[in-house]
Amino acid sequence: MNWDVFITCAVTGSGGSADKSDKVPVTPDEIADAAIEAAKAGAAIAHIHVRDPQTGAPSRDPALYRAVVEKVRASDTDVVLNLTAGMGGDLVLGGVDNPLPLDPKGTDMASAGERLVHVAELRPEICTLDCGTMNFAEGDYVMTNTPSMLRAMAGRIRDLGVRPELEVFDTGHLVFVKHLIREGLIDDPVMIQLCMGIPYGAPDDPTTFMALVNNLPENAVFSGFSIGRMQLPFVAMAALAGGNVRVGLEDNIYLSRGQLATNGELVGRAANILTSMNVNLLGPAEVREKLKLKKHS
Repeated sequence: MNWDVFITCAVTGSGGSADKSDKVPVTPDEIADAAIEAAKAGAAIAHIHVRDPQTGAPSRDPALYRAVVEKVRASDTDVVLNLTAGMGGDLVLGGVDNPLPLDPKGTDMASAGERLVHVAELRPEICTLDCGTMNFAEGDYVMTNTPSMLRAMAGRIRDLGVRPELEVFDTGHLVFVKHLIREGLIDDPVMIQLCMGIPYGAPDDPTTFMALVNNLPENAVFSGFSIGRMQLPFVAMAALAGGNVRVGLEDNIYLSRGQLATNGELVGRAANILTSMNVNLLGPAEVREKLKLKKHS
Protein backbone atom coordinates (compact mmCIF):
# COMPACT_ATOMS: atom_id res chain seq x y z
CA MET A 1 0.00 0.00 0.00
CA ASN A 2 1.22 3.49 -0.85
CA TRP A 3 0.05 6.04 1.71
CA ASP A 4 1.62 9.04 -0.08
CA VAL A 5 0.38 9.17 -3.66
CA PHE A 6 0.78 11.66 -6.48
CA ILE A 7 -1.72 12.03 -9.28
CA THR A 8 -0.70 12.54 -12.91
CA CYS A 9 -3.28 13.94 -15.32
CA ALA A 10 -2.81 13.05 -19.01
CA VAL A 11 -4.86 15.90 -20.40
CA THR A 12 -5.31 15.19 -24.12
CA GLY A 13 -3.18 12.42 -25.66
CA SER A 14 -2.88 11.78 -29.39
CA GLY A 15 -5.85 9.53 -30.12
CA GLY A 16 -9.14 10.28 -31.82
CA SER A 17 -10.87 11.29 -28.58
CA ALA A 18 -11.27 14.92 -29.68
CA ASP A 19 -13.86 13.71 -32.20
CA LYS A 20 -15.78 11.95 -29.41
CA SER A 21 -15.86 14.64 -26.74
CA ASP A 22 -15.86 18.43 -26.95
CA LYS A 23 -14.22 18.48 -23.52
CA VAL A 24 -10.90 17.15 -24.89
CA PRO A 25 -8.53 20.13 -25.21
CA VAL A 26 -7.09 20.77 -28.67
CA THR A 27 -5.52 24.24 -28.91
CA PRO A 28 -2.43 25.21 -26.89
CA ASP A 29 -4.55 27.53 -24.74
CA GLU A 30 -7.07 24.75 -24.06
CA ILE A 31 -4.33 22.24 -23.22
CA ALA A 32 -2.59 24.68 -20.88
CA ASP A 33 -5.90 25.53 -19.21
CA ALA A 34 -6.62 21.81 -18.80
CA ALA A 35 -3.25 21.29 -17.10
CA ILE A 36 -3.97 24.19 -14.73
CA GLU A 37 -7.49 22.87 -14.05
CA ALA A 38 -6.07 19.44 -13.26
CA ALA A 39 -3.50 20.90 -10.89
CA LYS A 40 -6.14 22.87 -9.03
CA ALA A 41 -8.17 19.66 -8.65
CA GLY A 42 -5.23 17.81 -7.08
CA ALA A 43 -2.87 16.63 -9.84
CA ALA A 44 0.81 17.14 -9.08
CA ILE A 45 1.91 16.28 -12.64
CA ALA A 46 0.39 17.23 -16.00
CA HIS A 47 1.29 14.94 -18.90
CA ILE A 48 1.22 16.91 -22.15
CA HIS A 49 0.67 16.05 -25.80
CA VAL A 50 -0.16 18.72 -28.37
CA ARG A 51 -2.57 18.71 -31.30
CA ASP A 52 -2.96 20.61 -34.55
CA PRO A 53 -5.28 23.46 -33.52
CA GLN A 54 -7.13 23.30 -36.84
CA THR A 55 -7.71 19.57 -37.17
CA GLY A 56 -7.23 18.12 -33.68
CA ALA A 57 -4.73 15.62 -35.08
CA PRO A 58 -1.65 14.76 -33.03
CA SER A 59 1.38 16.97 -33.55
CA ARG A 60 4.99 17.26 -32.42
CA ASP A 61 5.43 20.90 -33.42
CA PRO A 62 7.79 22.48 -30.84
CA ALA A 63 5.99 25.83 -31.19
CA LEU A 64 2.77 24.26 -29.91
CA TYR A 65 4.59 22.75 -26.93
CA ARG A 66 6.20 26.11 -26.21
CA ALA A 67 2.82 27.86 -26.18
CA VAL A 68 1.46 25.33 -23.68
CA VAL A 69 4.51 25.33 -21.43
CA GLU A 70 4.88 29.10 -21.32
CA LYS A 71 1.23 29.61 -20.38
CA VAL A 72 1.38 27.02 -17.60
CA ARG A 73 4.65 28.37 -16.23
CA ALA A 74 3.31 31.94 -16.29
CA SER A 75 0.19 30.97 -14.33
CA ASP A 76 -0.20 31.18 -10.56
CA THR A 77 -0.71 27.40 -10.38
CA ASP A 78 2.22 25.09 -9.73
CA VAL A 79 2.34 21.75 -11.53
CA VAL A 80 5.14 19.46 -12.68
CA LEU A 81 5.23 19.29 -16.48
CA ASN A 82 5.70 15.94 -18.19
CA LEU A 83 6.01 16.26 -21.98
CA THR A 84 5.53 13.24 -24.22
CA ALA A 85 8.44 12.08 -26.36
CA GLY A 86 6.36 9.33 -27.92
CA MET A 87 5.59 11.15 -31.15
CA GLY A 88 7.73 10.23 -34.16
CA GLY A 89 7.52 6.46 -33.69
CA ASP A 90 4.37 5.87 -35.73
CA LEU A 91 4.51 3.26 -38.48
CA VAL A 92 1.47 2.29 -40.57
CA LEU A 93 1.82 -0.52 -43.09
CA GLY A 94 0.10 -0.28 -46.45
CA GLY A 95 -2.18 -3.26 -45.83
CA VAL A 96 -2.17 -7.04 -45.63
CA ASP A 97 -1.68 -7.50 -49.38
CA ASN A 98 0.79 -4.66 -49.91
CA PRO A 99 2.53 -3.77 -46.63
CA LEU A 100 4.97 -1.58 -48.55
CA PRO A 101 5.03 1.27 -49.28
CA LEU A 102 3.99 2.54 -45.86
CA ASP A 103 0.80 4.52 -45.46
CA PRO A 104 1.95 8.18 -45.55
CA LYS A 105 -1.15 9.43 -43.73
CA GLY A 106 -0.33 7.77 -40.43
CA THR A 107 3.41 7.08 -40.64
CA ASP A 108 5.66 9.52 -38.81
CA MET A 109 9.14 8.17 -38.13
CA ALA A 110 11.65 10.66 -36.74
CA SER A 111 15.22 10.54 -35.44
CA ALA A 112 16.05 10.48 -31.75
CA GLY A 113 17.04 14.13 -31.93
CA GLU A 114 13.86 15.17 -33.70
CA ARG A 115 11.72 13.36 -31.16
CA LEU A 116 13.37 15.35 -28.36
CA VAL A 117 13.58 18.83 -29.91
CA HIS A 118 10.82 20.20 -27.68
CA VAL A 119 12.36 18.57 -24.60
CA ALA A 120 15.75 20.13 -25.35
CA GLU A 121 14.21 23.57 -25.93
CA LEU A 122 11.76 23.65 -23.02
CA ARG A 123 13.47 21.45 -20.42
CA PRO A 124 10.40 20.01 -18.68
CA GLU A 125 11.04 18.27 -15.40
CA ILE A 126 9.83 14.95 -16.88
CA CYS A 127 9.40 13.49 -20.35
CA THR A 128 8.12 10.08 -21.37
CA LEU A 129 10.04 7.26 -23.01
CA ASP A 130 7.93 4.43 -24.50
CA CYS A 131 10.08 1.37 -23.78
CA GLY A 132 9.17 -0.94 -26.62
CA THR A 133 7.43 -1.67 -29.90
CA MET A 134 3.90 -3.09 -30.01
CA ASN A 135 0.78 -3.54 -32.10
CA PHE A 136 -1.19 -0.60 -30.76
CA ALA A 137 -4.95 -1.12 -31.23
CA GLU A 138 -6.30 -2.28 -34.59
CA GLY A 139 -5.38 -2.12 -38.27
CA ASP A 140 -1.82 -1.82 -39.56
CA TYR A 141 -0.42 0.65 -37.01
CA VAL A 142 2.70 -0.27 -35.05
CA MET A 143 4.09 1.85 -32.19
CA THR A 144 7.76 1.60 -33.11
CA ASN A 145 10.60 2.08 -30.63
CA THR A 146 13.71 0.06 -31.44
CA PRO A 147 16.36 -0.72 -28.81
CA SER A 148 18.92 1.51 -30.54
CA MET A 149 16.45 4.39 -30.77
CA LEU A 150 15.51 4.05 -27.10
CA ARG A 151 19.12 3.90 -25.96
CA ALA A 152 19.92 7.06 -27.93
CA MET A 153 16.87 8.86 -26.54
CA ALA A 154 17.55 7.73 -22.97
CA GLY A 155 21.12 9.03 -23.13
CA ARG A 156 19.99 12.36 -24.55
CA ILE A 157 17.27 12.77 -21.89
CA ARG A 158 19.80 12.00 -19.14
CA ASP A 159 22.23 14.59 -20.56
CA LEU A 160 19.46 17.21 -20.63
CA GLY A 161 18.83 16.75 -16.90
CA VAL A 162 15.23 15.65 -17.48
CA ARG A 163 13.69 12.72 -15.59
CA PRO A 164 12.37 10.05 -18.01
CA GLU A 165 9.06 8.44 -17.19
CA LEU A 166 9.55 4.94 -18.59
CA GLU A 167 6.31 3.81 -20.22
CA VAL A 168 5.86 0.04 -19.87
CA PHE A 169 3.05 -1.53 -21.90
CA ASP A 170 4.04 -5.18 -21.51
CA THR A 171 6.43 -7.52 -19.72
CA GLY A 172 9.18 -7.35 -22.34
CA HIS A 173 9.26 -3.57 -22.00
CA LEU A 174 10.08 -4.00 -18.32
CA VAL A 175 12.96 -6.31 -19.23
CA PHE A 176 14.35 -3.57 -21.48
CA VAL A 177 13.98 -0.99 -18.71
CA LYS A 178 16.26 -3.11 -16.56
CA HIS A 179 18.80 -3.21 -19.40
CA LEU A 180 18.77 0.60 -19.62
CA ILE A 181 19.36 0.82 -15.88
CA ARG A 182 22.26 -1.65 -15.98
CA GLU A 183 23.82 0.29 -18.85
CA GLY A 184 23.76 3.52 -16.83
CA LEU A 185 21.30 5.27 -19.13
CA ILE A 186 18.70 5.88 -16.40
CA ASP A 187 19.56 7.74 -13.21
CA ASP A 188 17.95 7.13 -9.83
CA PRO A 189 15.21 7.40 -8.85
CA VAL A 190 13.80 5.32 -11.69
CA MET A 191 10.29 6.46 -12.65
CA ILE A 192 8.03 3.89 -14.34
CA GLN A 193 4.48 4.10 -15.68
CA LEU A 194 2.63 0.78 -16.02
CA CYS A 195 0.20 1.24 -18.92
CA MET A 196 -2.53 -1.39 -18.72
CA GLY A 197 -5.43 -2.49 -20.88
CA ILE A 198 -4.18 -1.09 -24.19
CA PRO A 199 -4.58 -3.47 -27.15
CA TYR A 200 -2.34 -5.38 -27.58
CA GLY A 201 -0.23 -4.82 -24.52
CA ALA A 202 -0.66 -6.10 -21.00
CA PRO A 203 -4.33 -6.64 -20.06
CA ASP A 204 -5.64 -4.77 -17.03
CA ASP A 205 -6.56 -7.73 -14.84
CA PRO A 206 -5.13 -7.67 -11.30
CA THR A 207 -2.97 -10.76 -11.84
CA THR A 208 -1.13 -9.27 -14.82
CA PHE A 209 -0.78 -5.91 -13.10
CA MET A 210 0.72 -7.48 -9.99
CA ALA A 211 3.09 -9.59 -12.11
CA LEU A 212 4.51 -6.35 -13.47
CA VAL A 213 4.59 -4.71 -10.04
CA ASN A 214 6.41 -7.70 -8.57
CA ASN A 215 9.09 -7.47 -11.28
CA LEU A 216 9.82 -3.74 -10.99
CA PRO A 217 13.43 -2.66 -10.45
CA GLU A 218 14.32 -2.22 -6.81
CA ASN A 219 13.34 1.17 -5.37
CA ALA A 220 11.53 2.25 -8.55
CA VAL A 221 8.83 4.92 -8.19
CA PHE A 222 5.89 3.71 -10.25
CA SER A 223 2.42 4.68 -11.33
CA GLY A 224 -0.28 2.56 -12.90
CA PHE A 225 -3.32 3.27 -15.02
CA SER A 226 -5.80 1.63 -17.33
CA ILE A 227 -7.96 3.01 -20.10
CA GLY A 228 -11.70 3.43 -20.50
CA ARG A 229 -14.04 2.25 -17.77
CA MET A 230 -11.14 0.74 -15.80
CA GLN A 231 -9.38 4.08 -15.34
CA LEU A 232 -11.05 4.95 -12.04
CA PRO A 233 -10.90 1.43 -10.52
CA PHE A 234 -7.16 1.51 -11.21
CA VAL A 235 -6.84 4.58 -8.97
CA ALA A 236 -7.48 2.35 -5.98
CA MET A 237 -5.66 -0.64 -7.46
CA ALA A 238 -2.45 1.32 -8.13
CA ALA A 239 -2.35 2.75 -4.61
CA LEU A 240 -3.05 -0.66 -3.05
CA ALA A 241 -0.19 -2.11 -5.11
CA GLY A 242 2.21 0.53 -3.77
CA GLY A 243 2.11 2.93 -6.69
CA ASN A 244 0.86 6.30 -7.85
CA VAL A 245 -2.01 7.03 -10.21
CA ARG A 246 -2.82 8.55 -13.57
CA VAL A 247 -6.15 9.75 -14.89
CA GLY A 248 -7.18 12.14 -17.65
CA LEU A 249 -8.85 12.48 -21.03
CA GLU A 250 -5.95 10.84 -22.86
CA ASP A 251 -7.10 7.50 -21.48
CA ASN A 252 -10.82 7.88 -20.72
CA ILE A 253 -13.44 10.49 -21.63
CA TYR A 254 -16.23 9.49 -19.22
CA LEU A 255 -16.85 10.25 -15.55
CA SER A 256 -19.67 7.69 -15.48
CA ARG A 257 -21.79 5.90 -18.05
CA GLY A 258 -22.86 8.45 -20.66
CA GLN A 259 -21.41 11.43 -18.75
CA LEU A 260 -18.50 13.07 -20.49
CA ALA A 261 -15.77 14.23 -18.11
CA THR A 262 -13.36 17.12 -17.87
CA ASN A 263 -9.81 16.58 -16.74
CA GLY A 264 -10.56 18.39 -13.50
CA GLU A 265 -13.51 16.12 -12.78
CA LEU A 266 -11.44 12.99 -13.34
CA VAL A 267 -8.68 14.27 -11.06
CA GLY A 268 -11.27 15.28 -8.48
CA ARG A 269 -12.82 11.81 -8.55
CA ALA A 270 -9.38 10.21 -8.19
CA ALA A 271 -8.56 12.50 -5.27
CA ASN A 272 -11.83 11.54 -3.58
CA ILE A 273 -11.12 7.83 -4.03
CA LEU A 274 -7.64 8.20 -2.55
CA THR A 275 -8.57 10.44 0.37
CA SER A 276 -11.43 8.07 1.25
CA MET A 277 -8.71 5.42 1.58
CA ASN A 278 -6.88 7.75 4.01
CA VAL A 279 -4.14 8.33 1.45
CA ASN A 280 -2.12 11.55 1.55
CA LEU A 281 -1.94 13.36 -1.80
CA LEU A 282 1.48 14.72 -2.71
CA GLY A 283 1.78 18.17 -4.22
CA PRO A 284 4.23 19.35 -6.88
CA ALA A 285 6.93 20.39 -4.40
CA GLU A 286 6.82 17.00 -2.67
CA VAL A 287 6.99 15.21 -6.02
CA ARG A 288 10.04 17.25 -7.03
CA GLU A 289 11.76 16.20 -3.82
CA LYS A 290 10.74 12.55 -4.17
CA LEU A 291 11.87 12.28 -7.79
CA LYS A 292 14.85 14.66 -7.47
CA LEU A 293 13.53 16.75 -10.34
CA LYS A 294 15.34 19.71 -11.82
CA LYS A 295 12.98 22.66 -12.19
CA HIS A 296 13.84 24.75 -15.24
CA SER A 297 12.45 28.22 -15.81
